[in-house]
Amino acid sequence: MTESPSSARARATVGAIVLAGGRSSRFGRDKLAELVHGRPLLELAIEAVRTVTDDIVLVIASDGGRLAPRNVRVVRDERRFEGPLVALGAGLAASTADRIIVVAGDMPSLVPAVLRRMADVLDDGHIDAVFLETPDRPALLPMVLRRTAASPVAERLIAAGMRRLGALPDALGTSLLAAATWRLDDPEGGTLRDVDTEGDLA
Repeated sequence: MTESPSSARARATVGAIVLAGGRSSRFGRDKLAELVHGRPLLELAIEAVRTVTDDIVLVIASDGGRLAPRNVRVVRDERRFEGPLVALGAGLAASTADRIIVVAGDMPSLVPAVLRRMADVLDDGHIDAVFLETPDRPALLPMVLRRTAASPVAERLIAAGMRRLGALPDALGTSLLAAATWRLDDPEGGTLRDVDTEGDLA
């Protein structure tokens, strides 16, 4: 089946950033290389976003030797281990897409349909970021950002000494994708799962 020109243009406006520059300190070794169902953990996150967009930026530490899968642009975070907001800033600076899906490399069960729903919400020009509603508080990852709004805000927050991703939602016009909506595609909530310890791989 041939993709229509309008569908191709819509697909091209969405990019993805995969954050993969952490220390894996709680895991004790490089968790992103761990095999899950016979595949490296990082590869599962990349393949999930690849079903939504071919424009993928992988952010790794400046001294990282990680090999990227095919058709993935690697950006080295020169301010290594300064926190996820700094890594995100590097990824945003490297991307040219309009809407950016942001995930972590340690998220093995992302549901592409949920990511698509999040990106679609940004078609409303009045918001700049979309997060998933959860019972406690909005999940920080995955998130979808309007690059032209988020990139300068991230730079400003970093310059002010901020390093947490949590600083970003308060500085942007945000929207929550209701749990009742996104769980239609992901009843088990696997999109929110991440791996911090060996026990999380069970």
